[in-house]
Amino acid sequence: MSGSTKQPAALAVLLHGTRIGVINRLSGDRYLFAFDEAYVEDTNRPTLSLSYKGASGLVTTVKPTAMRLPAFFSNLLPEGALRDYLAARAGVKPGPEFILLWQLGADLPGAVTVEPLDDKWAPEPKVEKDGGTDNAPAPLKFSLAGVQMKFSAIVKDKGHLTIPANGIGGSWIVKLPSPHYPAIAENEYAMMELARSIGIDVPEIRLLPVDEIAGVPEDMKCVGVQALAVRRFDRKAHGGRVHMEDFAQVFGIYPDDKYKGRNYANIAAVLAAEAGAGAVHEFMRRLVFTVLTGNGDMHLKNWTLLYPDSRVPVLSPAYDLVATVPYLPKDNLALNFGGEKNISQITPDQVRRFADKARLSVNQLWTIAQETSAHIVDAWRDHAAKDLLPAEVREAIDRQIKRAAI
Repeated sequence: MSGSTKQPAALAVLLHGTRIGVINRLSGDRYLFAFDEAYVEDTNRPTLSLSYKGASGLVTTVKPTAMRLPAFFSNLLPEGALRDYLAARAGVKPGPEFILLWQLGADLPGAVTVEPLDDKWAPEPKVEKDGGTDNAPAPLKFSLAGVQMKFSAIVKDKGHLTIPANGIGGSWIVKLPSPHYPAIAENEYAMMELARSIGIDVPEIRLLPVDEIAGVPEDMKCVGVQALAVRRFDRKAHGGRVHMEDFAQVFGIYPDDKYKGRNYANIAAVLAAEAGAGAVHEFMRRLVFTVLTGNGDMHLKNWTLLYPDSRVPVLSPAYDLVATVPYLPKDNLALNFGGEKNISQITPDQVRRFADKARLSVNQLWTIAQETSAHIVDAWRDHAAKDLLPAEVREAIDRQIKRAAI
């Protein structure tokens, strides 16, 4: 193990650098999060999560969770192969979430950080072996929620990207290619730029060879293969953090259930109540984009709220826009849209049901859907980035756009 084998009994939770609560480890592998009294009494307190917002104010009475952290904190951790990889680099098992949160707590999504309540639990330094330091890989201390292999990166001299040795502090995300989905980086780049071309807010992105990125772990290097770099919208240009939460956190749903438990109308209803009509209209445009480009992976964790003023949420820039139908021709929507998940079966009737469920104006949403659909068709026709895609991927997207637009 690269760090201490001992474990703290409690983790302090900080928001924008100020402690707001504590996660206590109880007997029987149970965990209890409690807000600090000062945070509860602060009438101008920054928002941690809408999941802690009740009818009469902040929800402070919560029950312990068994085996796992409370859902908000569980969703801060990576999933799948990325989780296994980072846990192995940190010298811990990927299962125990409390330990993993402790190890990765310095660079979590948004403005939350986590540290041991008692500083005696700092990880032990690397030991010297045979006159030099242990040459085992240094632990990477960031946490980027999700499954895809990705790393936090910083901009160095002449704009080059570097993955720092400890992974901490990057304002960019480097998403590495997948051995299972050819040209996935080019796919996402093309979809993100297509979205940008019709006015959807997306972060700055770069497509670049993996071997041009400094600091990529040796076991991840792929010479001649493209990676996608995305500027983090939860990090400020000159330092500092912007808080955010995804909709799995909003609804208090664990990552395992990100494809179920809620639907797109539920997201729209929250946006209407918390962020206003403009956010709902933008959400509708992105939903139409999701259907027309054949993206079956827009689950709860791929929709996010930002808190630029630390209190009031806005819809974040769009991200993880990938056409999945070229790889999974029978792929469905990640969530229910107006009673339907089949991408090829979304009709005006589904839009009407969606609007009714979310208690929104169907005429207004249908107008947005029609206009967005027409804009996507026109933009895709002359979209330069589609030439980056292999012919079979490009043609599958082309067929999907034409079929869905009709």
